[in-house]
Amino acid sequence: MRPKLVVGNWKMNGSRANNATLLAGIVEGLGQGKAQAAVCVPAPYLQQCADTLAGSELAWGAQDVSIHASGAYTGEVAASMLSDFGCRYVIVGHSERRAYHGETDQQVAQKAVAALNAGLTPIVCVGETLDQREAGQTNVVVNKQLSAVLELLDGAAVQRIVVAYEPVWAIGTGKTATPAMAQEVHAELRSQLRARSLDAGEKVAILYGGSMKPDNAAELMAQADIDGGLIGGAALKAADFLAIINAA
Repeated sequence: MRPKLVVGNWKMNGSRANNATLLAGIVEGLGQGKAQAAVCVPAPYLQQCADTLAGSELAWGAQDVSIHASGAYTGEVAASMLSDFGCRYVIVGHSERRAYHGETDQQVAQKAVAALNAGLTPIVCVGETLDQREAGQTNVVVNKQLSAVLELLDGAAVQRIVVAYEPVWAIGTGKTATPAMAQEVHAELRSQLRARSLDAGEKVAILYGGSMKPDNAAELMAQADIDGGLIGGAALKAADFLAIINAA
């Protein structure tokens, strides 16, 4: 049975003072549950996480990574730099990066490779817009996004990624996917992973990133192919984040 994984994505939020309170509250409330937990924070706060979370059960990671190893790429952050801060995870291909920064499926795939080469676990995000869902294109879209990554990896490397399904239409819009709707897409992604590598199909965690909250987390994570959550707003409140972790 795959262990559950709950990852908080702080997006562009935080301050040193607020972070200290939030991290202390999460660490204090972490029990001996079966879920693994992590926070992916803005790059300026990686050192704070490294200092605060060392020796705790809470892992940390970044929200993006460069495809380049080093060089004249002003503003970029290399995977080796994230590793230097003790990161375990890095989010690649988040819908906001795809929408606001024009990231292509191929660039996302290259970022996943860069992360793996530095010993990081990439959280590969896939998901469709409302127009794509209403056009019946959900499976086509997410399969294409994930395929770009799988094409660059051998079977062993595929087993080292995490996938996150984030229906773009259900993030901050008031619209929600039912557990059955989410499970249907997760099962499709699981099938795609299994076709690439039987071991990957069984081992890779597929997280749900469509506004998972304390009141829907348990039902979502009870689905056969939903292995945890990529949490946005609820990750900024220790009580809410802990409730989701405990629901796993």
